[in-house]
Amino acid sequence: MIERSRTNSVQSERAVLVGVLLDTPADPQHPLAELGGLAETAGAQVVAELTQRRDRPDQTTYLGKGKVQELVGLVARHEADVVIFDNDLSPAQTRNLEEALKTKVLDRSEVILDIFAARARTYEARLAVELAQLEYSLPRLKRMWTHLSRLKMGIGMRGPGEKQLEVDRRLVEKRVHDLKQELLEIHGRKERQVAARHDRLTVSLVGYTNAGKSTLLNSLTGADVLAEDKLFATLDTRTRRWRLPGWGPVLLSDTVGFIRDLPHRLIASFRATLEETRQADLLLHVADASSPLVDKQIGAVRGVLAELGVEEKDTLLALNKIDALADRVTRDALLARYPHAVAVSARTGAGLEELKRVVSDCLGRGFRDVDVETDPGNGRLLAWLGAHGEVLSRHFADDRVTVHCRIPAALLGRIPPAEAVVRPHGPTDRLPESHAFPVAPPHDTHDAHDTHDHAPPSTANA
Repeated sequence: MIERSRTNSVQSERAVLVGVLLDTPADPQHPLAELGGLAETAGAQVVAELTQRRDRPDQTTYLGKGKVQELVGLVARHEADVVIFDNDLSPAQTRNLEEALKTKVLDRSEVILDIFAARARTYEARLAVELAQLEYSLPRLKRMWTHLSRLKMGIGMRGPGEKQLEVDRRLVEKRVHDLKQELLEIHGRKERQVAARHDRLTVSLVGYTNAGKSTLLNSLTGADVLAEDKLFATLDTRTRRWRLPGWGPVLLSDTVGFIRDLPHRLIASFRATLEETRQADLLLHVADASSPLVDKQIGAVRGVLAELGVEEKDTLLALNKIDALADRVTRDALLARYPHAVAVSARTGAGLEELKRVVSDCLGRGFRDVDVETDPGNGRLLAWLGAHGEVLSRHFADDRVTVHCRIPAALLGRIPPAEAVVRPHGPTDRLPESHAFPVAPPHDTHDAHDTHDHAPPSTANA
């Protein structure tokens, strides 16, 4: 049903890159540098490049007629197997170009889909990629049946070829519907799974692809997740425990990297995978400080976050690979443009202690300084306070103990009022009304993980 001979792989193929510059390119000196990285990640060998600046694309071939002829010569001279455009082509434009060039033509979206298909490992990621591929291929199905064009009749709506096309179209539409339903169920489960961690602070790593998010995750948590110098090395969300100084464990998640002009189908398909980002308490935006396009990459990530509806979340910018900037002037200019950013190197460890401190400060904005008075024998509550907050002191008087601690405001509602008295510490620190002596919410045991960590601090069943 999918044109797998076209979109399944460009492994070991000789590729000619083409870019139509309709506005100022991301990199004026090397406008096809990113497309070259995508092609090499997909396994192709780049043999030539061709660019053209136009006010608007040609409706039939995207390129002008003269450039098409020049491209025909390039393909023949280098014996290219595939031509890859840094633009999104319509089905008609792709068909016209293939007829003129006598070779396979792919656009930017097809190459990204190909990389995602090769890198998808989990069941959820494979479903998301298949959905995006089917939605992309649906309007292009007609090209699969051109070998039956001699048999069709009328204006193109009758004959065996069109019958087969309609059968395929129905099959694809049915599969798209089934995939959307299955991904919707996965998204629902993912929402419940992430919501079950609401008594844990979560930090989500976001950023441009190949900015060093996985390497940073490994450096901060001691994990051993895959970290390669390749585009889209990580497609699946990975969550690890991260212990901040003076804090309980924080959950740190690594997500799929973003890229300029990321296909909207992929963003929609990977919404379940990006649920960690939507539910996080803090977004840690990792940017490649060594890239000459760092400003445009930061802007591209912010655009994707806006499309996901999370642009208003608290976000901390971490300028990674700062060790690769040998020029002090360039580094100072970059930090001047982003004065609130933290300069780090996940590879050497430089700046990581400062990053931990700043992250602690950012997360601390949602904390409350409180006194919790309870029975000294309520060991479960005392242990829970130590695991989920910062215990500053304990004061014993008669048969009661008062614990002075800093704890997330969102967790105050999990302290049963029948077991403890919660009051602000000091005369100026007032608890918000929504967190003053609330009733602990019911706990869903079906979707919770590590129930001994997430259970409310009640001694009813002790």
